[in-house]
Amino acid sequence: MARMPRSICEQRPQEIVAACRKLYQRLSFQEITLGEISKETSISRPSIYNYFHSKEEIFLALLQEEYELWTADLTQSFAKHPALTAQEYAALVGQSLEKRITLLKIQCMNLYEIEEHSRLECLVEFKKSYQHTLSTVEKSLEKFFPAMTPQDRENFLYLFFPFLYGLYPYVYPTTQQQEAMERAHIQLSPQKVSDLAALCLLKLLPN
Repeated sequence: MARMPRSICEQRPQEIVAACRKLYQRLSFQEITLGEISKETSISRPSIYNYFHSKEEIFLALLQEEYELWTADLTQSFAKHPALTAQEYAALVGQSLEKRITLLKIQCMNLYEIEEHSRLECLVEFKKSYQHTLSTVEKSLEKFFPAMTPQDRENFLYLFFPFLYGLYPYVYPTTQQQEAMERAHIQLSPQKVSDLAALCLLKLLPN
């Protein structure tokens, strides 16, 4: 049997993750199966197991990719500015999250299940990317807000990143959630990810 070129082998995990990303735009986590992912790729369902052991591992890889993209975006944006006010910093980081809706959606709705059903080595690789994001944000605080102490920066991370876990449903409530709030007479004005994130950041940053 002819051996598959190494370049194709290396591309296949990216193809699988890209298919998962595409499906997640129109289907729920529960509706997405390895069979559905296979249909979006040139890879058979059994062959997917050569790269991922479960659907959850594919989603974990997608979330890892999202964090890496966010980190790269933040790094590039921070490098362009020698200084930023709290308002400018909040706006910059808030706007960067508008491009990371998939990140917010996964970690809000499916992260626990994804982590529980992924191999430890996959989870470790994801955590490395997550740590890189934390480090990037902490270094930006040190650069733009030198008055913040190490404890201040740690407190910031422990407050802002958990905040992100609950952000998605406030911006993208389901139809059922909207109807339930209407019946419960809860009036919430439409919000944007960037606006809510910036509001939180301004509360955490020094004046």
